[in-house]
Amino acid sequence: MEKKSYTFEEILQKMVNYCVYQDRCHAEVEQKMRDFLLIPEAKDEIFLYLMKENYLNEERFTRSYIRGKFYIKHWGRTKIKMNLKQKGINEKLISNSMDEIDDSDYEKTVMKLYENYFSAQKGLQDYQKKSKTIKHLLSKGYEYEVILDQIERQDSES
Repeated sequence: MEKKSYTFEEILQKMVNYCVYQDRCHAEVEQKMRDFLLIPEAKDEIFLYLMKENYLNEERFTRSYIRGKFYIKHWGRTKIKMNLKQKGINEKLISNSMDEIDDSDYEKTVMKLYENYFSAQKGLQDYQKKSKTIKHLLSKGYEYEVILDQIERQDSES
């Protein structure tokens, strides 16, 4: 199948639309540009334009990614960090943007996820439920220490 060829202006417009639809990181834009047969100079020019016009903003992308993955998908910091690294976002930007997650919201979420998952386990001893629940929360990217803090807090309340 032959790739349709576009003019530079058409590709530029497509890339603008791609970035307007949702915040993107450089790696995603890079990947998308591979769909078009572009010379390196044209790619650079598109990148510069997208950044200059603020269609492409790595910090904005990182912050909105963190908010979405935590508040909508309920991912923990570890999983969010790992996924951002895979997208080529640098460590410093990730750390500086983690303040998008409110600490008390984070604790409440761990608590709620813990309670929901724990109570959904049927026909198991409490220690088995606890261990399965911890594994579940770790797989969602929550830190072991944070999970244990919440369990201790819950145990001392009950």
